[in-house]
This record gives sequence, structure tokens and C-alpha cells, in this order.
Amino acid sequence: HYVATESGHRALSNAYSVLAVDALRYLVDVVGADAVDGFADVRGQRLEGRYSEAIDAAGGDPSARVQALADAMTADGYAATARPVPGGHAVQLCQGHCPVQQAATQFPQLCEAETRAFSRLLGVYVQRLSTLAGGGHVCTTNIPTGPPAATAPTEPTVRPMGAGPRKD
Repeated sequence: HYVATESGHRALSNAYSVLAVDALRYLVDVVGADAVDGFADVRGQRLEGRYSEAIDAAGGDPSARVQALADAMTADGYAATARPVPGGHAVQLCQGHCPVQQAATQFPQLCEAETRAFSRLLGVYVQRLSTLAGGGHVCTTNIPTGPPAATAPTEPTVRPMGAGPRKD
């Protein structure tokens, strides 16, 4: 899969980003910072509305649902992919392009609302690891797909100094 370079992002971007940033700044100046949060939340809800049918059609398999989300986002210009995390208990949703990157650089509420929308769409807590707007190479979201294996140690993993070897 491919990821757009910085010059590629500039080529894919357009003058609407400047207008969007100006509009959001105006909203902050006239109504207050909470208005941007509200706008971001509504945008996240609309994202859910656009993608929910495709994700529901993917069935109950968490990995298939993430792939359906990636496919729907790619159709919207996000260049999204889904890849399993080693160990088999999570999938990473990676967005190689973000149509709102320039606005999100100044208004991270857009990324935060998108993350919450992913969580609601997929029915699990998701964790945003990086964003293009925050300087990341891609937007990366970690999505659990199953319970991790129980690996809790029964003894401390570090033995006190002078304790000698463990006797079984």
C-alpha cells in the first residue's frame, strides 16, 4: 500500500482547507471554543451515518468490520487500510491521506471526534496512536478484535537482589 508524501498531501489538498480554517476561527471568535467541539461532534455523527450501513453489512467479525470501515473511508478520499497487529488481538486502521488534515492541525477536535465515531461504529474502545495533523506519517488507530491472552505473572518478574535463584 502507498502513503502520500508531504508534497503529495499538498497536491491533494485544495483551497477549501484555508476556507475551513478561517470558518472555524471565526466560529471560535464569535461563538466560543465549545462551538468547534460541537461542530466536530456533528461531523463525527455524520461520518457514522455514512459508514454504518457498510460496517453493519460486514457482519459481526471485528476484522471484517474494520476492513469495511477502511474501504468506506478510502471511497471518501482517506486512502485507508486495515492491517492486523502481530499477536492477532487488534487491527490498525491507517489513513494515508486526510482531507481535513490542514484544518485538524489547528483544530484537533476534528481528529478526536473522528476517533469517538470509530469507537461507536465498531462497538469497541479504539485508541488513536498518531495523526497526520499531529505530524505522524499516517493516522493510525488501534482497534481491538479479541481478548488478549491471559499473561499475568504469578510471581514478580524481577526478583529482589540477593534473593538467589528461584526454587521450584
